[in-house]
Amino acid sequence: MLRTDVDAILVEVLRDRRLLAHPFYRRWEAGTLDRTELAGYAGQYRHFEAVLPDVLARVVSAIDDPTARHLVQANLDDELGVPAPHLELFEGFADAVGASARAQATPATAALVALYTSVAGESPVTALAALAAYEVQASEIAASKADGLRARYGVTDDGTRFWDVHSGADEVHGAWIVDALAQLATDADEVRDGAAGAAAAWWAFLDEREAAAPVALAC
Repeated sequence: MLRTDVDAILVEVLRDRRLLAHPFYRRWEAGTLDRTELAGYAGQYRHFEAVLPDVLARVVSAIDDPTARHLVQANLDDELGVPAPHLELFEGFADAVGASARAQATPATAALVALYTSVAGESPVTALAALAAYEVQASEIAASKADGLRARYGVTDDGTRFWDVHSGADEVHGAWIVDALAQLATDADEVRDGAAGAAAAWWAFLDEREAAAPVALAC
């Protein structure tokens, strides 16, 4: 499938699911999140970040095409150690905002993690489409989060490093994932369905965070 065709499908799927348009991220940018909301978000996002290397590794093992496999392996290698393990970098953010180290996954978080765990065992095309639905947005989202943390919440240094790294790296990661997807995909509906499922799960994840806002903010 042509890269331009994959790009067009992702634009279509994400038209009403661009995560930076979600009210939770808009409040993050505006500086109106309560600190407990940042802590709650970090405690939940950690579950996704923790499972991502395994998801990528399972996708790599399922790909026969050497070009596509190399692209996804490069993404995994970065996740595991460039410039440090990304879960380790994430803990700097979690600590800075006071996230619990033992936060149990909420229903939407559990559903998000289950989706990625499930698609990793399906066809590589479905898995890559689900990854692409987030990765093509991730660089812009990370930059917005880092800027908001510094300007609105006084979080700096290790507290923003995870997002600073991803604001640059995820632009490359997104390109790698989409290129791998284009290399393997032959069925536009499979790409569309994989991306749409992930986009809906991410939107539900943020809906749940928004619903958990303190009552005074939710009104």
